[in-house]
Amino acid sequence: MAYKTKSDHELRQHFEMLQGVEHHKNELILELLSRVDRLDESYQQMALDHQRETQFNREGQLRERKLQDELRKLKAFMNRDPFVLVLIDGDGMIFEDDLLRKGEPGGKEAAAGLWNGIKDHVHNRLPNIPSDCRIMTRIYANMKGLSEVCWRAGLVEKAGLVEEFYRGFTGSKILFDFIDVGPGKDRADEKINELFRLHLGNFHCQHIFFGCSHDNGYARLLEQYTEPMITDRITLLEGVPFEKELYAMKAKYSTTKIENLFRSTKINLYNQPLYHVSQSLPQHPIQVSSHDSMSPPVPNGYQSPYQPIMGTSTPSPAPSNPSTMNPKAPTWASAATSAVQIVSPPATPTPTLSSLAFSTEIPRNRLGQRIDPPTVYDKEEVDRVRKMKLCNVHFLRGDCGYDPCTHSHNKKLSKSEMAALKTVARMVPCRQGSACDDPKCMYGHRCPISTPGKKDCLFGENCKFERDLHGLDLNIVRTTMIGKK
Repeated sequence: MAYKTKSDHELRQHFEMLQGVEHHKNELILELLSRVDRLDESYQQMALDHQRETQFNREGQLRERKLQDELRKLKAFMNRDPFVLVLIDGDGMIFEDDLLRKGEPGGKEAAAGLWNGIKDHVHNRLPNIPSDCRIMTRIYANMKGLSEVCWRAGLVEKAGLVEEFYRGFTGSKILFDFIDVGPGKDRADEKINELFRLHLGNFHCQHIFFGCSHDNGYARLLEQYTEPMITDRITLLEGVPFEKELYAMKAKYSTTKIENLFRSTKINLYNQPLYHVSQSLPQHPIQVSSHDSMSPPVPNGYQSPYQPIMGTSTPSPAPSNPSTMNPKAPTWASAATSAVQIVSPPATPTPTLSSLAFSTEIPRNRLGQRIDPPTVYDKEEVDRVRKMKLCNVHFLRGDCGYDPCTHSHNKKLSKSEMAALKTVARMVPCRQGSACDDPKCMYGHRCPISTPGKKDCLFGENCKFERDLHGLDLNIVRTTMIGKK
């Protein structure tokens, strides 16, 4: 077979064809290599991510394990020394009479009764609280005032028994304490409120038993808390029946009452006889005259600084013979002087306040508290007179001791201006309080806007008058006769 030789043109075409094939092959190889590079880069990135995730997971596991250990330690710390707090306003939550009369043994008995009552309540109604939970009790009160009121009311034979009672109460349990806050407006309330807020956020404190049923003022504290996780940690402890505002909160807070431990009735001093004190100071005697109750009457239950008014029972008349009266317990008036002889009120009409000669006579109620005469005034006139910067001492007493005086002495006042100036002066509390025996005193001896039987007023804690100058009984039963000064 003869071999056909290709022409140069055919060879060139063949070469160009092969050259094109080689070009496509090289392009394919380059594309494959490029894809391999991209896959390798992606792989490296994924490998790096995997390594990072592995390291992060390992670190996360170590961190979680560490946090779990810390959480276990924290829970163990939080669960250590659990306690419940029993917080009591002792000025109003007063223990039963028979316990107070026993003195120190009665205090120990009361502490045991309170401890058992709280322990039973926790066991039966608060199962989430550990069984080894301790009970811490704080009672705040004015010891001297509380002792005197219990004595005057005939609950104890001598005022010292109340102090002995609380000494036994405090000494019977390590975590039971009675704190004497002394006299003064809202001292117990302020301490109780702060301690309540402090322990409400204390994780060691599992629950708070709050003894405050006698005082509506604590409603201001309790109404701040609405979350169930907070209100569930509070139980209101009942002594006397809950006051109106506190009673309305019983739906939000749980309540409990320990039977035969706290008084369920309010102290009533009016059913006690008036007292006789022998005259030991013959010089400058103070004469005392008696009067019947003024109209309109006020509730017969005495609103002491320690407990609210008790009911509306009619007081028994005191014996007219001074020798038959209790010689042991002086009234508030006789606390200042032992030369006072208090006579029981005869059944004669009481003079009105306006008829009393205030230059020499000081009207007083059954407790010896000085009663300021009521004032009727024009607010605009009072505001105008106040801006006049008049000297109260000069115009109302006539014996200003300042020379020169920074207030005006030179104006001639009208009758209405003098009445307004007296009202302005009454708005300043007297330093001697209701025991003041200065017939020329121009200052206030009671809060002029308080209501008899209520220990607060519209100004609340901002009132310039002490708490014991609120809610005074305005019935005048005697006047203290003092010579002109």
